[in-house]
Amino acid sequence: MGPNASQTSSSGDQLSAANGLALIRVTIGAMFVWVFFENLGKGLYTPAGYAGLISYYVKNSHSPAIWKSVMALAASHAAMAAPMQALTEISLGILLIIGLLTRPAAFVAFLYLGSLWVSEWGTSWIWELLVPVMASLGLATGSAGRRWGVDAWLLQRWPSAPWWLI
Repeated sequence: MGPNASQTSSSGDQLSAANGLALIRVTIGAMFVWVFFENLGKGLYTPAGYAGLISYYVKNSHSPAIWKSVMALAASHAAMAAPMQALTEISLGILLIIGLLTRPAAFVAFLYLGSLWVSEWGTSWIWELLVPVMASLGLATGSAGRRWGVDAWLLQRWPSAPWWLI
C-alpha cells in the first residue's frame, strides 16, 4: 500500500524546507568567507587594524558598558584576538558552505554574529547583522546540514552516529 496524499505532501514540504535551510546555510557560509577576505584586504586581522576597529566600537557604539570592557580587552590583546577572529570567520564559512558539523557551526555563528551585532549598536543599521544572527539560529535548530552537505552524506553512511543529535 503506497503513501496517502498527506504523507506525500508532508515529504515534499520537508524536502522544500530542507532545501531552503541548505540555501540559507550556504549563503551565511559565503558571507563569512567574503568577510574574511574583505577584512584580510583591509588589514583588520593585523594587531593595529584590529585594535583600531575595536577601539572605534568601544568609543562610538551604544553597547552596554560591560560589553565595551570585553571589547577593550580584545583590543588590548589584538595580537591574539585578530588571528582568532580570522580563524573563526574562515572556519565558520567553510564549515557552513560544505555542510560539515552544521548545527554546532551554526550555533557558534549565532553567538559570534550576535556579539558583533551588540558591538555595533548605534554605529550601523540595526538589521545589518540581526538577520544573519537569526538565520544562524534557524540553521542550528533546523538540521540545515542534512541537505547538500557533508553532514547529509555522513548521516546516510552512519545513520546511528551520535553526533547527529547535536
